[in-house]
Amino acid sequence: MAEGEIGELHVGFKGTMNALFLKDLADSRGLRGRVREGRSAGGLCYGYDVVHQTDARGELLRGARSANETEAAVVRRIFFLFSGGESPRAIARILNDEGLAGPGGRPWGDTTIRGHHERGTGILRNELYVGRLVWNRLRYLKDPDTGKRRSRLNPPSE
Repeated sequence: MAEGEIGELHVGFKGTMNALFLKDLADSRGLRGRVREGRSAGGLCYGYDVVHQTDARGELLRGARSANETEAAVVRRIFFLFSGGESPRAIARILNDEGLAGPGGRPWGDTTIRGHHERGTGILRNELYVGRLVWNRLRYLKDPDTGKRRSRLNPPSE
């Protein structure tokens, strides 16, 4: 009654919107649950590997991770070099000269090491390395003009 006369197009549109709402709700509840359990709700950061585990029913438990000791040694070295006065650019040059692959197998860059202050990115700003799991820092919106995803910071209260 509140919608007025309902036609086929209206039914299809509402059905689609409700399906999207339920999908987003399920994703959100699933991600929050993982975070409450101390698991990762998002991407994998350098120095960690995905752990494939199943529960008693044989269902995949998502969000488990373990330290990748080879990469973890590089992370510790980055912190050691930085605390010794080396700049992120100098550290990137050292790692690249030694042939050590960066995240994703790409060469190291100073931004990979220092990251972005507000976004908490980069090796030196990643709070997971000090034992703090931060979740929901960013949201992604699709640019209607280009079709590309654009990240936006969420308020710190979220």
